[in-house]
Amino acid sequence: MKKRRIFIAINLPKDIKQKLSDYQKKIEELFTPYRSEASGLGPIKWTKQNNIHITLAFLGCIADEELINVCEAVKEAGSKHSSFSVNLFKICYGPTDKKPPRMVWAIGEKSEKFASLKDDLDKSLAISEKRQFSPHITLGRIRKWEWQKIEPEERPEVDEKIDLSFPVDSIELMESVLKKGGPEYTVLESAKLADSKISNF
Repeated sequence: MKKRRIFIAINLPKDIKQKLSDYQKKIEELFTPYRSEASGLGPIKWTKQNNIHITLAFLGCIADEELINVCEAVKEAGSKHSSFSVNLFKICYGPTDKKPPRMVWAIGEKSEKFASLKDDLDKSLAISEKRQFSPHITLGRIRKWEWQKIEPEERPEVDEKIDLSFPVDSIELMESVLKKGGPEYTVLESAKLADSKISNF
């Protein structure tokens, strides 16, 4: 039985992905002195520009037979909500309650519309989320061993205020295929929100 790695996401407009990619490059320069001579790798594995997104739910490995029900659940959740905007205001280490940090991420402002969509999606997919969800985008994942080689007082500070907004008018059922060069994401189904038109990503 074939299974696929599935997650639900909000994809971003191309111009927002480009702007976030520019911030990635800016922050990456701070870590240039800490690249490994042996591997050439820095302490952060950066997300490819095309892969930048907001994860709403990671479902793991799903059989093809189950995908029909998942698609219907995503469409049902989307149909109950109108389009809204996500406002990104900060790039920093995260999660804020984890020491050492696990990633560099862009944080979005919390909103009732976002929270309501997330809640309905979780209910439709029978997901039990214990932590309060906060919109965020993973820009890079910290390589633990390379990170630990940097003295704590020498670790570059990442605390960048930003002001980026974009509309959300659909949610996507995504497949993640793990490859040597990193994961590749494919949109399997795009569910429009109630009053929206599909965006061009």
